[in-house]
Amino acid sequence: MLESLVNPKRLEKGPWKMFFIGILYASLSLLLVQLFFSSDPVLIKYSGLIVVTFCVMFSLPFMYFIIKQEEREDEIIEGIRSVWRVHKDAIYAFIWLFLGFVIAFSFWHIVLGDSTMLNAQLETYCAINSPGNIQGCVNQYSSGITLTPTGAATGFGRFLSILENNIYVLIFTLIFSLIFGAGAIFILAWNATVIASAIGIFTNYKLSGIPLGLVRYMIHGIPEIGAYFVAALAGGILGTGFMRHGFKNKRFYHVLENVILLLFFSILILVVAGIMEVYFTPLFY
Repeated sequence: MLESLVNPKRLEKGPWKMFFIGILYASLSLLLVQLFFSSDPVLIKYSGLIVVTFCVMFSLPFMYFIIKQEEREDEIIEGIRSVWRVHKDAIYAFIWLFLGFVIAFSFWHIVLGDSTMLNAQLETYCAINSPGNIQGCVNQYSSGITLTPTGAATGFGRFLSILENNIYVLIFTLIFSLIFGAGAIFILAWNATVIASAIGIFTNYKLSGIPLGLVRYMIHGIPEIGAYFVAALAGGILGTGFMRHGFKNKRFYHVLENVILLLFFSILILVVAGIMEVYFTPLFY
């Protein structure tokens, strides 16, 4: 039933509609886990991953159909401007979907007041920001106590570390979408939950701080996630193009050229996002 709410053809003149779909999917994912798994002593340990799994299940139909639609259009275009013109609506739709995820996850994570709902995401945040004291960081933030991160790199070294991590995520996104066209939604939903966990920490788990938390992480987060969506789209288009035409068909090589352009864009965007995160965002927060 839910998949009937999303038709890629309806998004050509309104990608922003995916924002509300993202809120719906993320809300259902977190609430279903809270309702059915919070009392299970075994599954509650993996609730962070189960939340992402539900979100992926809801999003798969949209990802699958829009990637197929974009690949057909990719066969008849060439040039940088044409590639952007054809794919921009899909990329915007992905970004709006992601923003819906982040806002809904942040809201319900704070309202429910249950740190176990995003337990794996909290550990990931601590591994990045307090690598020398991960368990202590988890214990402190689970209790809602502010802890100063330790062990993080600064300056240019931090920029290289962030860029390296983001490139790895980009590669995994490309591989996931290449193997299974809609598979990259797992990585994107995972990143949405990690950011939601970070927003909860940044706002000290107060609803009134969500807008400021969103600005804090979306300054560099939107271009960063946009780069992942471009890579996901490129991988899905490449996989679909190969299955439709094979290596020896001229149309496949035409698709391959456009995929390379999309990947170049995504890497360039990641570099800009890394610079913003290290040198621009700290000026305000």
